[in-house]
Amino acid sequence: MKIDVYKRQEEEHKNHWFFEGKKNIIFSILKKHIFKNDLKILDFGCGVGINTKMLSSFGHVTCFDQSPEAIKYLKKKFNNNKKILIKDSLENSNELFDLIIASEVLEHLENDKEEIKKLCSLLKPNGFFLATVPAYKFLFSMKDIKLQHKRRYNILNFRNLIFPFFYKIKLSYYNFFLFPPIALGIIFCKLFKIDFIDRVERKPYNLLNYLFYQIFKFESFFLNKINYPFGISIIFLGKKK
Repeated sequence: MKIDVYKRQEEEHKNHWFFEGKKNIIFSILKKHIFKNDLKILDFGCGVGINTKMLSSFGHVTCFDQSPEAIKYLKKKFNNNKKILIKDSLENSNELFDLIIASEVLEHLENDKEEIKKLCSLLKPNGFFLATVPAYKFLFSMKDIKLQHKRRYNILNFRNLIFPFFYKIKLSYYNFFLFPPIALGIIFCKLFKIDFIDRVERKPYNLLNYLFYQIFKFESFFLNKINYPFGISIIFLGKKK
């Protein structure tokens, strides 16, 4: 991603309903299925480290991102945290991980299947892989272009992509309850060619931000019991084959 995206995320992600809500969903999925707190974790494509501190509650986290700007920020942000290590390369590494997280990463990659294969090779036997990706091709918009997304997924094509490498533990859409207003907003902006990325990634007014967060947080309770039939995004947790 471009440097202005990292700067915006750095400024806006704290207490933003979407980032905090997604973090809560990832935490709840991991907490239900993974019972250890001494894991070796790779936060792959971690950006500005939105999920990293939360992940450190499950063990020691290695952060990796291809952006030099992100790496600089991460080294400054986690300089004194002994549970978090920053790496600017994974090439020629013999280190294997218990858990790899790729949150909002695969949609950026030209060859997502090849990257998943590489990530699978970095996992220990029976290691876990968690990914989140944006859903539905018809929602591909100016925001996706600005974020340099190559695609959006649906459950069927994501299943076909991921299942050769992992046994499924959890596969579901999420951001279900807020799907109608978000989807309608995206379609409206597409029809009228409105560039809306600054608006959606900037934290809204406190009351609206609180309301959206509570709805999103409430969703995580049901997500551990059911799979949602649709949503703005997809979440997957699996175990290495």
